[in-house]
Amino acid sequence: MDKKIENLLLTAFAAALIAMLGSLYFSEVKQYEPCVLCWYQRIIMYPMAVILGIAAVKKDASIAIYTLVLSGIGILTSLYHYSLQKVDFLYNTAPSCGRVPCTGEYINWLGFITIPFLALTAFIVIFISSILLLKTTRENKK
Repeated sequence: MDKKIENLLLTAFAAALIAMLGSLYFSEVKQYEPCVLCWYQRIIMYPMAVILGIAAVKKDASIAIYTLVLSGIGILTSLYHYSLQKVDFLYNTAPSCGRVPCTGEYINWLGFITIPFLALTAFIVIFISSILLLKTTRENKK
């Protein structure tokens, strides 16, 4: 098996695992209650941590098409959530999305790093890793 494929699988798995553990830290240790959009992002991320972990152990790059789609959906969800927090027009017109407002910012490091931004970063890392996995496996078949 190509070492590049193993590294890409481990990179994607690490991003998903760190995102999952980070979200659990914020909710279970820091006691930050997730909003509805945070739950949607978790619903996408948590299964990816499991399937990417299995794929990394089995060195199975065929998982890339599934993680590409899931991370793409996650990117859109996180980008929308982050926009609700940081774009004035969206912030002021954001609909109520449950007990915890989706515009709330439990953290705001350096003025732009919020929890949805962290999720967005993880989804992007997984998305790029998935594209590179697909590209590398196609090149190896030639």
